[in-house]
Amino acid sequence: MLANKKYGTLYIGVTSDLTKRIHQHKEKQVKGFTSDYGVDRLVYFEVFDSIDEAITREKRLKKWQRDWKIDLIERENPLWDDLYKELV
Repeated sequence: MLANKKYGTLYIGVTSDLTKRIHQHKEKQVKGFTSDYGVDRLVYFEVFDSIDEAITREKRLKKWQRDWKIDLIERENPLWDDLYKELV
């Protein structure tokens, strides 16, 4: 999950290369929603063994209420730190 700031705009996506994908968002190489709203802070992520599992989870999370997503982020990352720094 990406955010532009604490309690800000959220984005949920799936990728096979998280480090590369977040870098693309930070460099505004991904045109559209994330670049329009400055959504480039990695605040939560999960790792799966298969792309099918990841896509299933992505679809479920996208249906969640905003409050549930915020609770999920805050359980693992209460300060909404940019977790990308831990990946690189």
